[in-house]
Amino acid sequence: MTSGHPPVRVGVTGHIHLTAATERLVADALRVELRRISTRPVHGVTCLAPGADQIFTRAVLAGGGTYDVVLPALDYRDATIPPEKRPDFDDLLARAAHVFHTGHAHSGTAAYAAANRDLLRRVQRLVAVWDGEAGCHGASTDRTVGWARQLGIPVTVVWPPGARREARPSK
Repeated sequence: MTSGHPPVRVGVTGHIHLTAATERLVADALRVELRRISTRPVHGVTCLAPGADQIFTRAVLAGGGTYDVVLPALDYRDATIPPEKRPDFDDLLARAAHVFHTGHAHSGTAAYAAANRDLLRRVQRLVAVWDGEAGCHGASTDRTVGWARQLGIPVTVVWPPGARREARPSK
């Protein structure tokens, strides 16, 4: 089914902490959205964070697509991926067409913002798994959506009815 046209490059941004029921709703919505964006398999671009990014990556694979990963920092896996979720992260990372690094040594807001900006340089469209709420740091979903809109990148917000963010324990 190759038509000679390169695949549409679609990036993702979104919430990490989703309820299990929301993960299923988002997975279904992302599969529908990716088919809406292109009748051909897409090429995704993701930072591969737990939650929305990994759900998106699986939807890209399910649709026959490929993807690149932009890692925010050299310590990203160990600093941000919970130990029980590392096997999934490692599997998805190993299946990436390309892995890019921002050059940051340590994870944190600056590294995440750099990764989100790098992701936006690589895409034609952005899908945001977002409840519409403002974030609490300089690399949050709302900021990435704002940057994409400033750059003229079309943004689709995916937040299915009944979707919820997971309650996070306060520190």
